[in-house]
Amino acid sequence: MTATTGNTSKLWELIKDTRFGMLTHRHADGQLHSHPLTTQNKDVDENATLYFFVPKDGEIARHVATDPTVNVSYANTDDDSYVSVSGHAALLEDPAKKEALFTKMAKAWFPEGPTDPNLGLLAVSVLRAEYWDVDDSKMVQLFKMAKAAMTGETPKNLGEHKKVAVS
Repeated sequence: MTATTGNTSKLWELIKDTRFGMLTHRHADGQLHSHPLTTQNKDVDENATLYFFVPKDGEIARHVATDPTVNVSYANTDDDSYVSVSGHAALLEDPAKKEALFTKMAKAWFPEGPTDPNLGLLAVSVLRAEYWDVDDSKMVQLFKMAKAAMTGETPKNLGEHKKVAVS
């Protein structure tokens, strides 16, 4: 495992095909709570920001207003890639960005479209991330794990694992 700085292209490569992320935030009593959200980005912007639509009158909006520290985790089990992103969240009032990111799927939750008064644009500025990306087939992975179990050694070379400092 190595740490790198500013390697958002690899992160985006792993995130872009994972439809849902689990956004975790903290309640006032310190307890953590997670919500599945759809990442609205079509690509990662120059500020390493992820965008989500949330109700302005909802739990996420209330909690990130008082504690902006969040985590978003992605798991793509088909591709054996996993990403954990830590950052700060804020609700933005950016009508042009809402319009650019709005999709037909979002209309199910926000029927008035990008001008829906309850449509909140949650921006998560990525500070750090960690990813695991396995290239081996499931069969090769099983073989490596079985070998490790029989020899008592830790499985080796099960893919790439990096920590990324974005800012």
